[in-house]
Amino acid sequence: MSNLPHEVELKDFKKYFPNTFQENLSEDLLVAEVKEGETFPMLKYPCRIKAYLAVLCLKGEVEIEINLKKYKVKEKSLVIYVPGNIIRITEDTPPEDLHMVVVAMSSEFISSSKLDFVQLYDQSIALLHNPCIFLNDKEFEVCIKYLSLAGDMVRMKPEGVNDVLSRLLSSAFYFFCSLWQDQIKAASKEGIPFDKLGASRVSSRSKMVCESFLQLVRDHHTSERNMSFYADKLCLSPKYLSKVVKDVSGQSGPQWIDSFVVLEAKNMLKHSNMPIKEIVYRLNFQNSSVFYKFFKAHTGMTPSEYRG
Repeated sequence: MSNLPHEVELKDFKKYFPNTFQENLSEDLLVAEVKEGETFPMLKYPCRIKAYLAVLCLKGEVEIEINLKKYKVKEKSLVIYVPGNIIRITEDTPPEDLHMVVVAMSSEFISSSKLDFVQLYDQSIALLHNPCIFLNDKEFEVCIKYLSLAGDMVRMKPEGVNDVLSRLLSSAFYFFCSLWQDQIKAASKEGIPFDKLGASRVSSRSKMVCESFLQLVRDHHTSERNMSFYADKLCLSPKYLSKVVKDVSGQSGPQWIDSFVVLEAKNMLKHSNMPIKEIVYRLNFQNSSVFYKFFKAHTGMTPSEYRG
């Protein structure tokens, strides 16, 4: 067994929704339904989807795992997925009565559209920790209206449908994210400093620098854990980059790097039979002893104890 995370482009993810009206949409957009009895072999094993996803459950219940944490997704649940997270469906066969709506935008589409990247950054950091919430009746009703309208646009195929959908879906995405405020407050009580996000003293440029840093960490954390590497990539000094990351996110650069490495190590230990020596090699640790000390310092247990 070697079910390690694999990168999935949105164009490949879309192949699992053959019964949707997508012929006029670009490869960077998806509006689809998951109906009774449909399965997702791609999500049986851990993967990273290179897209922003909003999943609204209309009926039924299914368990998903995001960054090794399990969530029960049921009627009126809303899940927001951001690139960099590890996701899988824990059940081999989703329940027969499951009915969900999926909206997705690729990272490239996000980059090329006129979205508020500062707000997107604020929300994406929060969503790394709070990807799933349960909606009240009014919130659920508004979400349904957004998604129904998006579906109507796809079916009507108006002139410039991609531009129309980009504006509608960006509005929908920010509305969905606005529903997370209570979860963000709850997370801050647990020591996650989300209250720093969006603080007036932090400039838009600083937030963009921090987001660029985090994207680089997502891409290189298995091989690079030195702040100098990331500073060089961003043409900044390590000292300045460290200050910006701390000011914006409330966590230091090395803490962010370590959190991604720990998640990667946990996933390898949990979802593969890979020898620990191979994990040490893949995560670029000097030797097994260094890896054991690192892992225990961050989790309170040895790799062998975690694997069970």
